Amino acid sequence: MSSSYAIFAVALAFTTAATVLPSVESSRAFFVFGDSLVDNGNNNYLATTARADSPPYGIDYPNHRPTGRFSNGYNLPDLISQELGAEATLPYLSPELTGKKLLVGANFASAGIGILDDTGFQFVNIIRMYRQLEFFEKYQQRVKSLIGEEESKNLVNKALVLITLGGNDFVNNYFLTPITVRRLQYNLQDFNHLLISDYKKILQRLYDLGARRVLVTGMGPLGCVPAERATRSTDGQCAEEPQRASEIFNNLLIQMIATLNQEVGSDIFVAVNAKEIQNDFIHDPLAYGFVTAKVACCGQGPYNGIGLCTPASNLCPNRDVFAFWDPYHPSERANKIIVRTIFNGSEQYMSPMNLSTIMKLDSMA
Repeated sequence: MSSSYAIFAVALAFTTAATVLPSVESSRAFFVFGDSLVDNGNNNYLATTARADSPPYGIDYPNHRPTGRFSNGYNLPDLISQELGAEATLPYLSPELTGKKLLVGANFASAGIGILDDTGFQFVNIIRMYRQLEFFEKYQQRVKSLIGEEESKNLVNKALVLITLGGNDFVNNYFLTPITVRRLQYNLQDFNHLLISDYKKILQRLYDLGARRVLVTGMGPLGCVPAERATRSTDGQCAEEPQRASEIFNNLLIQMIATLNQEVGSDIFVAVNAKEIQNDFIHDPLAYGFVTAKVACCGQGPYNGIGLCTPASNLCPNRDVFAFWDPYHPSERANKIIVRTIFNGSEQYMSPMNLSTIMKLDSMA
């Protein structure tokens, strides 16, 4: 999987000789961390094979051109931003991320990365999590020079943060080949405990860097993506072992987040149960307007689940009726369903609260 929402335009009244930055004190910045599920173009600036910068990626984006998003159109951060009427964040590596654009936030995500540093080694030059956090520190220094230390701290504290990790640690690490180093070291339960332990350290570091509202997406139903059906299932049903991996991961993640919130004394972190959200339309696609949740729109081989999405791939004519765009990534329309649940879902999907509740609470603070 190469596998993992810009929210509000933030600005303060700030005047230089040439520029006046608008004052929008009620809005907030948006920061995105993670993998290909939320990367909006950082890997375009890297010498890596983990990229989505060629057709037919972006076929349904407004300009119908590939943007680096692993989607036929918008991805999760884009759709969260739209839901909130906000400007989309730019990739951190984009040369356009300067001046008042910095106050909107930034997307640090990079396709191919995982919780573990050795995940995605085959992609070579990707922005691993420790590096994304370093970039977040550098970002804050840039903003500090723009609006001052106190206002920079305030911008980060009030920001919304999205982080999406975990899928690649299985697809591009534990399950990468029939025998892997991690598989020799750990059984499935113990490997998940390792991931959650390291994930907690990442979240603690985000907290130390000033993050105070963090959406943490769990792993989707990994065994049900077209790639796993094609390569690890004999009858086209959801592959058992990857499904078990995502079940264990999500349960442990929810427990860890509850513990972490207790430790920091506030509901800073919110678990997004991506597996439960996606299970709804994967197990009953017709109820959500999809004709299939088994076959990817773009790909080749069984279920279009083999290899990459390329100009030579099979391509469906109507992306809106496919739950999966490529062998691993949801279609734009599936992402819209996920985002609606992030905003309005019950505790079955969002723990301890959904994003609408967060926004309401923060507006009263």
